[in-house]
Amino acid sequence: MIELDSIDRLILRELVRDATQSASAIGRKISLSQPVTWRRIQRLRKQGVIRGNRLDLSNEMLGYGVTVFLGIKLATKGRVSLQDFERAVCAIPEVQTVEHILGLYDYRLRVIARDIGDFERVLRRRIMALPGIGDVEANVLLSEERLPGPIGCELP
Repeated sequence: MIELDSIDRLILRELVRDATQSASAIGRKISLSQPVTWRRIQRLRKQGVIRGNRLDLSNEMLGYGVTVFLGIKLATKGRVSLQDFERAVCAIPEVQTVEHILGLYDYRLRVIARDIGDFERVLRRRIMALPGIGDVEANVLLSEERLPGPIGCELP
């Protein structure tokens, strides 16, 4: 963990709000010059605090109206390596995230589909055919609110 001062937190808060802002625009909002703001952003990138800029696409506008979270328990961990499972599941285009977790399930997947029928096809033909698949639990996403996390909180 690295030490962040209040200026770093203000910069990060602005980038979380809109990552397309220029250093100049951010600097104006937090009363800092463009060169100082730019250097701080570059330092945060170099230190790994900022890992990239992500494009947030609307699944619904692209025709994917259903999001399902799957809990996956592998049948027998010894028979199939975790790497083999991860490689196979990452090759499925409808799988947006693969999280190796601790608890009742071994993996948590975020899967998108055009509709429930399309999801059933992906589940039956692709996911249930994965090496080592055991128990599967599906939870359909009803709504989602993205929160900025600790950077969006008020500073002490």
